[in-house]
Amino acid sequence: MKRLLSIFILLLAFTGSFAQNSDLPNDFLNKGWYKERRQKLRESLPANSVAVFFANAVRNRANDVDYVYHQDPNFFYLTGYREPEAVLFVFKDKQNAANGTQYDEIIFVQERNAMREMWTGRRLGADGTKTQLGLDQAFNGSEFKKYNVDFSKFAEILFYDFKNDVRDNARDSADLYSLIEEFKVKVNYPRKDASTLNVAQEQPKNNLNTRGLYKLMADLRGIKTPEEVALLRKAVMISCVGQAEVMKAIEPGMSEREVQGIHEYVFKKYQAEDLGYPSIVGGGHNGCILHYIDNYKPSLTNKELILMDLGAEFHGYTADITRTVPVNGKFSPEQKAIYELVLKAQEASMAACKPGVEMGQLTTVSREIINKGLAELGIIKSADERHMYFPHGVSHHIGLDVHDAGGRTLQENMAITIEPGIYIPDDSKCDKKWWGIAVRIEDDYLVNKEGCELLSGYAPRTVAEIEAMMKQSSPLDKFKLPALESIKK
Repeated sequence: MKRLLSIFILLLAFTGSFAQNSDLPNDFLNKGWYKERRQKLRESLPANSVAVFFANAVRNRANDVDYVYHQDPNFFYLTGYREPEAVLFVFKDKQNAANGTQYDEIIFVQERNAMREMWTGRRLGADGTKTQLGLDQAFNGSEFKKYNVDFSKFAEILFYDFKNDVRDNARDSADLYSLIEEFKVKVNYPRKDASTLNVAQEQPKNNLNTRGLYKLMADLRGIKTPEEVALLRKAVMISCVGQAEVMKAIEPGMSEREVQGIHEYVFKKYQAEDLGYPSIVGGGHNGCILHYIDNYKPSLTNKELILMDLGAEFHGYTADITRTVPVNGKFSPEQKAIYELVLKAQEASMAACKPGVEMGQLTTVSREIINKGLAELGIIKSADERHMYFPHGVSHHIGLDVHDAGGRTLQENMAITIEPGIYIPDDSKCDKKWWGIAVRIEDDYLVNKEGCELLSGYAPRTVAEIEAMMKQSSPLDKFKLPALESIKK
């Protein structure tokens, strides 16, 4: 027993040192910024309402291994909290606590646990959430069951509806599954499985609103604050450097996965925590698959293009940049013709980008140019012919999501992409010389008063710039690994 007590005391000291010496970067957004975001949301809420946000679930990869945890963007946007098993309430009006104090927000988080922290990392707990994130009304998740606000008094309870995809950790009575189930009881959430459970269910209250938060959060998150723009600029520049360094290093015989690895090494070198989305690295005809993430081709050939769509995530904010380059460093005439057509379309959409313009108009501008150009090249018969060579829109918001929340009418301080592309798969109904050519050029922009600012110009965009960059030497030129077959045990 004394030995167990000694181990427990040691664990408490161990995890206590975690809290004091977190070894984390010091350039995260501060708690005042998140408090302001919650206040902005509160101001936009309807009268006599409460907004409810749940943390993202932990996702299982296989057996006892989970995927690396990633917080729900809305939850992170309002709190800065990066852990699972939590729920946040933002009230329109002041609420009265049992001790007589008033509050207009409250959060329940996972509690400190010496043994679990030794295995899976530091936890803020209720006290850490108060001191580090500025949420004064912070409690351990186990307290949520005793939280006795009368939810029937609210005109609206706004939350995102549940997808029924959260696992129940039977060993934890305050996990996300338990928080959701307890919330459903408190707000009289309709049970679709009532008949099978043989439980009498009351009729659902009409104050549950599972749609209203979409627009409220899009209006907030769509307009970036100066602090967010600064983080986005870092994410974009990190991603641009990755593109430039790959252009220097790439050569025939490399694999798609090796090219992916160079990009992602650059991201990590700059302390980017994550990828904004699975990396897309498609050589030749693989570039015709818009979201090709296999990246499994073992050897890039001398005559093909490689399409590289990657974005670093820095402190939660993600870039989204695509470059298409010739593996051998020199565009063929056909490759150059398609590339310059896509670039022309992008430049035209960039010129059209300004406050008040509908995002769909940027696609219309690119599509008109691409259709006319494809007809002039003989790839389609006429500019009004229906085809699949340009199957997507050209613009979306970026931020905490790679396809971020935001309105469809451009406003100052929105961060967006412009990304036209042409994809000509093998066996297309055109001259064979065009087969396997896939080009997408994607850049990130900040809408300003007069138009937009190109954020990702550091990564070469023109044919001349790309070919010049690819002639430069790379620090990786001398990095050669031994063939596995030659390694002696």
